[in-house]
Amino acid sequence: MPPAENHHDETIHFELLQSLIKSPEQSQRALAGSMGISLGKLNFCLRALIDKGWVKVDNFCRNTNKRQYGYLLTPEGVEAKARLTVRFLKRKMVEYDQLGLEIDELRQAVQADEDIHPAGGMETDKGRKN
Repeated sequence: MPPAENHHDETIHFELLQSLIKSPEQSQRALAGSMGISLGKLNFCLRALIDKGWVKVDNFCRNTNKRQYGYLLTPEGVEAKARLTVRFLKRKMVEYDQLGLEIDELRQAVQADEDIHPAGGMETDKGRKN
């Protein structure tokens, strides 16, 4: 699997585990909607987490809707979520650093344009701190 797809799936798994911790009783449809993915993709990812042993399905016995399930993280799921959190944070920090470099390059380009064309240059937010 290409690294980009791996990161994408890992991000979805991370977000799904986060959502299950916050609201284990949410329906798959609600989870898919809140995550911005299709119900089919959510079901596929949830089954993958169940197959890995990270999530278990629990039918709420006292619930009058016997079709409603709760999704609970197993101890292995809690450990996996911690590992995913570290990797997710590292990726986001790299993205943040790369974005900072891109912003610096754009600011330099705008400044160079202003130096060449002082009256016709692009407007910048001079009140903002760099």
